[in-house]
Amino acid sequence: MFIDRQFIGTAPVTAENVKPGTHQLNVTAEGFDGVVRSIDVEPGPRDLTVRFKEVRLNASLAVVHKHRIGSCAGQLLATPQGLRYETSDKDDRFEVPLKDLETFAVDYQDKNLKVKVRKGKQYNFTDPDGNADRLFVFQRDVDKVRQRLAKGDSAASD
Repeated sequence: MFIDRQFIGTAPVTAENVKPGTHQLNVTAEGFDGVVRSIDVEPGPRDLTVRFKEVRLNASLAVVHKHRIGSCAGQLLATPQGLRYETSDKDDRFEVPLKDLETFAVDYQDKNLKVKVRKGKQYNFTDPDGNADRLFVFQRDVDKVRQRLAKGDSAASD
């Protein structure tokens, strides 16, 4: 465990003489993603609990939804609870749990993110600048969370 890049020991550990204010906490455990978070320290003792199996995701991506004729701009937002498309076109908005994504894949050649909702519509999203890399990073991060949730890790509550 580290506070402000200074090793303080292995958990459970008591950090002595940490000055009040905001500090960076880094915790790792073999076989798990590391946890990095800012902590606000106030005078007096404080217990901190770190849960490694909690799945966190707060990703967003500006996109263009390609229609058969025309398109609309919006934002894809992803959390462990689901994927949401926000746009001014009320007929295209959707929110779906991650487990209900039948297709969620990037086609690099077409610079396209294909999203098919189980028993629902298919959407084709592009990056406003034609950047397939941003589509890929978003898709990769969301898929990583989908896989962890499928293995039984639980979504973070905050």
